[in-house]
Amino acid sequence: MEETDLIDKILHRDRRALHEFYQTYKPKLEIFITRKVGNPHDGEEILQDTLFAFLEALRDFHGSCTISTFLFSICKYKVIDYYRRKKLHNLVFSQTPYLEELVSPLLNPEEELDAIVLKEKLKQAFARILPRYRLVLELKYIDDQSVWDIARRCAWTLKKTESLLFRARKAFIKAFIAL
Repeated sequence: MEETDLIDKILHRDRRALHEFYQTYKPKLEIFITRKVGNPHDGEEILQDTLFAFLEALRDFHGSCTISTFLFSICKYKVIDYYRRKKLHNLVFSQTPYLEELVSPLLNPEEELDAIVLKEKLKQAFARILPRYRLVLELKYIDDQSVWDIARRCAWTLKKTESLLFRARKAFIKAFIAL
């Protein structure tokens, strides 16, 4: 199937076209992501984020490049976002402050200042969001609990927990950007 036909059919909610797209590009994306990210669970999350972002951005696709180029460009940025989040997580939510003391001399003064400023900005953003958003983000990213574990712990449905986590991320990003 031609790329323009495939895109047009996907935009018109043709399930076969979407299935064909998925069967064609999913294995290629998995290989690409596996080479970039070691953790299969994180790789699956990046894959799903990439496919979702692709479908959201599909209306803006004008055919100036191939679908593959467009898709892998999105995927590349999702991998970069993964490493940014991982770096923020390690930097801010480190459960081992003694490691920070060991690494601190290795940072140059600008990196050290950036780390301090970033930590303060993250604390301020956390303070600006709703307590239940703060709770769900702490459970997910600080305590490293799965969505299922959070749902059980808080006596919520899985869907409610996923929805809260989604809204909490958006609220956090909005609060962070506002600073």
